[in-house]
Amino acid sequence: MIILVAALGYFVDAYDLILFVVLRKASLTELGLSESKILDTGLWLFNVQMIGTLCGGILFGILGDKKGRLSVLFGSIILYSLANFANAFVQNIEIYALLRFLAGVGLAGELGAGITIVAETMAKEKRGYGTAIVAAAGAAGAFTAGFIGDLTHWRTAFMIGGGMGLILLFLRIGTFESKLFEKVEKETVSRGDFFSIFSRKDRLKRYFSCLMIGLPIFFVLTILMQLAPEIAKALEIKATITAGKAVLFVYIGFTMGDLSCGLLSQFLKSRKKSIYIFSTFSLIMCMIHLNLKGISLNTLYVFYVILGFSAGYWATLITMTAENFGTNLRATVATSIPNFARASAVPISIFYQFLNEILDKNLILSAMIVGLICFGLGFWGNASLRETFAKDLDFVE
Repeated sequence: MIILVAALGYFVDAYDLILFVVLRKASLTELGLSESKILDTGLWLFNVQMIGTLCGGILFGILGDKKGRLSVLFGSIILYSLANFANAFVQNIEIYALLRFLAGVGLAGELGAGITIVAETMAKEKRGYGTAIVAAAGAAGAFTAGFIGDLTHWRTAFMIGGGMGLILLFLRIGTFESKLFEKVEKETVSRGDFFSIFSRKDRLKRYFSCLMIGLPIFFVLTILMQLAPEIAKALEIKATITAGKAVLFVYIGFTMGDLSCGLLSQFLKSRKKSIYIFSTFSLIMCMIHLNLKGISLNTLYVFYVILGFSAGYWATLITMTAENFGTNLRATVATSIPNFARASAVPISIFYQFLNEILDKNLILSAMIVGLICFGLGFWGNASLRETFAKDLDFVE
């Protein structure tokens, strides 16, 4: 039941998080922006949403360790559902930005709390299966956003997202709290102290390393997927590419990748090895993609699926993050790190725009440089961590 509820919750979470990427162009065009302003305004709104997830990641992470995992699951869904429903009625960019920020804050609580409670509930040798199912459901929510976003009016798509979240709220009635959290709750140990992460060198290194591993994923999702129409044009692909189609195919691959990487980590009995394999494959596919000019539309769609698959080690990363920290900090870390990783879309996109300007609007070269830096940091992060497969989670920091 816990796996089902966490999986459905992340399905709605990912749908709402990705929906703006799909609806960026259509919504901003209807609100009266010129073609020349849509790219920069769209990236700015996306960054506002990501800053919201950054703030929400810290807030809900602390609450998850102080008040419990379930309180975060309920609170986050109420906030992001109402914000997305209200987003269907915006008439100007200022309110649009405010609602994307609030939605980002709400969306921040879902994944970390879900993964934490699943990891703490399942047998230590098998929890990779449960977290893989949760993350795959989230990826399915993202490509559903791509599908619905292309089929419906953008206001309708936002209302669907808000409505799904409110319906899911009722399904969560009857779920139970993590036994490990209930045990720690009775002890005198400090819980949810975010700043204690920075008080010890080894703890900070673990935290920073986990964060770096997520950078390549968000390079793929921020640059190659969100800016798919512009990159396809730079690659001299004549067919019209929409962000919705790119999201659909990337996340079809991402869903399969999340499941596959989780299963591979179980088979190899190693989180680190499975992440190495997938991130290496992802680096190769990204560089090939950015050097394929004039390919057909069908070939491009196949590459989107492959790019998504290769970047699909998200669930394994969050599982490894949860396994790296004690029960009194686990929700804080497992909730804040995914959202710091999501928020990395902000510096990634800003750096990309900066390079694009100084390289005379060379979108492809800019993307390659940003990608190589992100993957380099990701490999370093993975090398810096110890293996956590089947680690006993009944411990505190």
